[in-house]
Amino acid sequence: MKIAVSATGKDLHCQIDPRFGRCQYFVFVDPETMAFEAFENEGLMASGGAGVQAAQLIAQRGASVVITGNLGPNAASALSAAGIKVHLVPRGTVGEVTAAFKAGKLQEASGPTVPPHFGMGGGRGMGRRRSV
Repeated sequence: MKIAVSATGKDLHCQIDPRFGRCQYFVFVDPETMAFEAFENEGLMASGGAGVQAAQLIAQRGASVVITGNLGPNAASALSAAGIKVHLVPRGTVGEVTAAFKAGKLQEASGPTVPPHFGMGGGRGMGRRRSV
């Protein structure tokens, strides 16, 4: 079994990245041996479709489980179609969340947790201002 963790760095000691499609790296871990390899997320700067691109990378690299902080609807659909299970965690290192998964302490996600384009950053908090 191989687990993919959205991460801020390239090893087991780095923090998970709460963004799935726009995380910096994916660390692929064998939970039995804790052997791992890291890959830069090529969809990080994509103008759109980052979650689907990330899901395709996960499937191509043979992971059957994803651990991340949040998941948008398109990524959730793509992972579900590929038969990849998703577990959500708010924080922790790659090693810690892998150990929690192995111990059966993580709950499986039932769908998306954020709206489309959530991780892009530019649109959040940019609503209309009202005159008082």
